[in-house]
Amino acid sequence: MLFVLILALAYLLYGVLEYRFHLRNLQAVPLRVHVNGTRGKSSVTRLIAAGLRAGGIRTSAKTTGSAARYIHPDGSEEPVSRPGPPNIREQIGVVHRAAREGSRALVIECMALQPQLQFLSERRIVKAAVGVITNARPDHLDVMGPTVDDVAAALAGTVPKGTAIYTAEHERNGPMREAAEELGSEYHEIHEKDFPADIAHGFDYVEHRENIALALAVCEKLGVPQDVALNGMRTAQPDIGALTIQRVNVEGKSLEFVNAFAANDRESTAAVWNAVEPRSDAGRKVIGIVSMRADRPDRVFQFGEIVGKDLDADHFILTGGMTGTVKSTAMKLGVPASKLIDLGGRSATEVFNKALELTTDRSIVIGVGNIGGTGGQVVSLFRERSGTS
Repeated sequence: MLFVLILALAYLLYGVLEYRFHLRNLQAVPLRVHVNGTRGKSSVTRLIAAGLRAGGIRTSAKTTGSAARYIHPDGSEEPVSRPGPPNIREQIGVVHRAAREGSRALVIECMALQPQLQFLSERRIVKAAVGVITNARPDHLDVMGPTVDDVAAALAGTVPKGTAIYTAEHERNGPMREAAEELGSEYHEIHEKDFPADIAHGFDYVEHRENIALALAVCEKLGVPQDVALNGMRTAQPDIGALTIQRVNVEGKSLEFVNAFAANDRESTAAVWNAVEPRSDAGRKVIGIVSMRADRPDRVFQFGEIVGKDLDADHFILTGGMTGTVKSTAMKLGVPASKLIDLGGRSATEVFNKALELTTDRSIVIGVGNIGGTGGQVVSLFRERSGTS
């Protein structure tokens, strides 16, 4: 019994000392930007970090996103190594690393989903100088829901105390505005129409104007002029989930691949699908690759409905896990079985070969769903075949 008591006291003492050390690290990195939201967190994190670096501010960054990355002050990056499942304590180590590298700024993507953990991430770990909430859309409803309004309320848990919050959410911004008022923080709602129309020009990938506008506003808040920040953003390496287009020419056929896997909720998927205008060229086939994860059954049913109601394609190749559920849901909504090709559990090479087989002369192939697992492998394969890997 005495041993257990000593062990408990030692663990308590360790926790107190660790937190005091963490608070010193926070003081060493005063410009902390905490990025939360449903869509675009990783992109906005990278954009802000690149803008601050361009302005001469030594900046570290960490994304969670499609593949967690730690970004050094020189812009180089490396994967985040995890000995076990993701845990928000990881962020403490990130702050320590930024302090050790002598960074004045740290742009860090929120990795928490449960509302109480989002709150703790901000109030106990990051204590942001600037908070960012990209948007509030229907995703992770099993954790933050059941409604999108609940998602907005959960995200508002990362509004910082006594500093500033920036958001590009316009429909469900009530909880964020109320939290800012209660906590004594400035509230800034960013509209892309207030920025030059050409801000998305000059990027090597398709970046949303909304993300750029939000990042520019934050950089300006921290002392970097918009033109300087924008030049830096245009040279930044995008997240693996960024909306990219690869062109592959093989066997006399031309395939244009659009990586839209990061848009994994209904609203975002439909918006991206419509934005690329797949039916604008009447001479090409439209092929959707729908990649699912077996551990996200809520999205599986959702994407069955998305395929059935929102997307127009000549063929849908279903890959990853629980593809049978996607197929049956889409068929109930009127999609012919002949349009739905179930390659669940099959390799990315088989998915690529099927897209090639379905292409008569030219096609646009749009990847949606999840980039994890087969989705990411499909992206890598198209990059390799396009010669841009």
